[in-house]
Amino acid sequence: MKRTAHSRVLILLVSHLGGFSLANPSAAQESPGVTLQALPLEVDLNLDGRILEESWFSAVPITDFTQQEPVEGGVPSEETEIRVLFDEDNLYIGVIIYDDPEEVLAYQRERDAMLSTDDRFMWILDTFLDGRTGYFFEINAAGLMGDGILRSSGGGGGGGRFGGGFSGGGANKAWDGIWEARTAMRPDGWSAEIRIPFRTLNFDPDNDTWGINFQRTIRRRNEEILWRGWKRTEGLRRPIYAGRMTGLQNLSQGLGLEAVPSTIVGWRTIPANAEPTTVPRDLSLDVNYSVTSSLRASLSVNTDFAEVESDQRRVNLTRFPIRFPERRNFFLEGSNVFSFAPRSGPSPFYSRNIGLRSGQQIPINYGGRVTGQIGQYEVGFYQLGTGDHTYLDGAGTDKFIPSEQFTVGRIKRQIFEQSTIGAIYTRRGTESDLSGFLPVDRHTAGLDLAVNTRNFAGNSNMELEAFVIWNSNPDPTQELTLKDLSAHGLRVNFPNDTWSGHLSYRQFGDAYRPALGFVTRNDFRRVEPRIGWSPRPNIDWLRTVRFSAQFRHQEELGTGITEEREWDLGLLGLDFESGDGFDFNAKRTFEYLDRPFFVSEGIPITEGDYTSWEYRVIARTAGRRRISMYGGFTVADFWNGERLQFGGRLTFRPNPGISIGTNIQRNQVTLPQGQFDADLYEVEAQWNPTPWVSATTQLQYDDVSDIAGLFARVRWIVKPGNDLYFVYTHNWQNLGTDILDNTNLITLSQGGAIKANYTYRF
Repeated sequence: MKRTAHSRVLILLVSHLGGFSLANPSAAQESPGVTLQALPLEVDLNLDGRILEESWFSAVPITDFTQQEPVEGGVPSEETEIRVLFDEDNLYIGVIIYDDPEEVLAYQRERDAMLSTDDRFMWILDTFLDGRTGYFFEINAAGLMGDGILRSSGGGGGGGRFGGGFSGGGANKAWDGIWEARTAMRPDGWSAEIRIPFRTLNFDPDNDTWGINFQRTIRRRNEEILWRGWKRTEGLRRPIYAGRMTGLQNLSQGLGLEAVPSTIVGWRTIPANAEPTTVPRDLSLDVNYSVTSSLRASLSVNTDFAEVESDQRRVNLTRFPIRFPERRNFFLEGSNVFSFAPRSGPSPFYSRNIGLRSGQQIPINYGGRVTGQIGQYEVGFYQLGTGDHTYLDGAGTDKFIPSEQFTVGRIKRQIFEQSTIGAIYTRRGTESDLSGFLPVDRHTAGLDLAVNTRNFAGNSNMELEAFVIWNSNPDPTQELTLKDLSAHGLRVNFPNDTWSGHLSYRQFGDAYRPALGFVTRNDFRRVEPRIGWSPRPNIDWLRTVRFSAQFRHQEELGTGITEEREWDLGLLGLDFESGDGFDFNAKRTFEYLDRPFFVSEGIPITEGDYTSWEYRVIARTAGRRRISMYGGFTVADFWNGERLQFGGRLTFRPNPGISIGTNIQRNQVTLPQGQFDADLYEVEAQWNPTPWVSATTQLQYDDVSDIAGLFARVRWIVKPGNDLYFVYTHNWQNLGTDILDNTNLITLSQGGAIKANYTYRF
């Protein structure tokens, strides 16, 4: 049989995984040597963060941490002690962070806030001991709680520029688990007591050993220390390098039944459409049941998709759509299993296609979900149904959206030490709309492979991602081939310290448009290599120097015409020991435009060949400073004209729990056929008096839509799993100035809401 170039590359890479068992992936993990012994708890703890109870001191602490940054393998500048206890219902972690209490940084208090400003303590739990999945948690000295689900493969490293590893998955921090942490300051630093209910976790009840790992950040020194996986090519978020926690037994999830009722009441008015004020109110119910300790089923009735978050405003100067992140809780629980070849972008499932269309919320009558693990298989399933929906568009015309049924199925089989092979299927069934144009059913099916090894060419990381996917004909009036309706690709990634790089190939057919997916463009074949070099000079004030080069060649499938050819050069990047940094990049792009489009009102870009140069300078200061900045400027050719872009974000933190940020993006475009500005302005203020109460006010304006939006939210976490929200929104449109040169603002919409949810566990 003749082998293709793709198959030869795949066979070569898989051969470097030699010796690993398909049947028992965890058997391939190396023994971590020292383990952490979890001790049964005899007496209830008073969770106050102080580590005073005698039970804590009956447990043997771990203290053997090692520096990852700034000195790989170095001795930490401060000591850390960790103890673990458990009872039938909960896991308890007690930690003493030795430090000078006057030097501890703890600005952030809001749940899941980014801790790039603060000292932090992080840990992961690999509850299946499979070296690829698990849970991520973090706290700071102010009692902030953050968490997420570890992504099993793909994605860059763990902890940002300063530490955390160069490979493995990141963490999906949109997940909010039910757990609790309390902290206390001490004369010799700070301490924390943490309680994680076993009902919050999926795990194998027959296994008395879990993977566990810990990382601490001392922000003023940009120092990262870890218990295990301290090499720069390893890191916290790669469970394969975690240590072992032993002694777990008789763990309980109760009945495994959880009910989450939610209610919302509000008011809304849309003066622009002359609509009367409405008082929307609703009640919803989510019921979750642990079929096994590792598999959870959920049923949602009148699914609660009340908006308590706002999307970040963006200015789009391209001819392609922008992808916004999912924020709805029902789609966040267990969502990582649905990720499909994430680095290659075929995106067959994008959950915002369900219940949202053209900015409209579509009522979701019911939703069912099953996610979790069955042996060596990770599975996910959705079944949802929406109702008919009628609304007024901006011109005051009635628009009708028919009811739909949605099915999504996903399965991944664990192979080798850190790898998976999987399949996905989606169906979108649409009732015939008034025009009769939409097909009744649209299907998508695909296969993907993720091969990850830490033993490539000795002890280097290597990742391979391959996929093939097909969707049914979106237009029955046309006769389309398999090539038109499908996409496939292969990507090899080399994510290591000092040297890194990747090589990718992908092909998207002209009619590859998955009905439940998100694809910015199709009908192309693309090859994209990249190489990066990041030496660490022996200079006291400089940590890393970075250089990179990336090439992209893209051509149209049918004609072979070159659509895009790009050189992206990282000419100089500097990471200072202080946490500040600087980047200077240059990019040369050739692009063939096969059809005209309007880049701004009344300003067309005609078809033809365009070659451009872009020069970009970016500077950033360390987030630990009371005043921090990230910004820069770009000078570039823009189609047949020029573009000057500058701006950035400035953040002021006068006191812990208080921050004021401004974000400005200015684009000045000059073309022979006209000129325009595309600017975005944002001001955001946050007040978080405690980790349980947060208040956010955000005002955004862009002069492309001429719409200003105010979003204000107060969140009170009564206790983990029980939340109360107060939300107010107001949108205005700028109609220019009147004859007296007064700004003419009209209210487009205005509203407020109170939302409450409560979690009952049985």
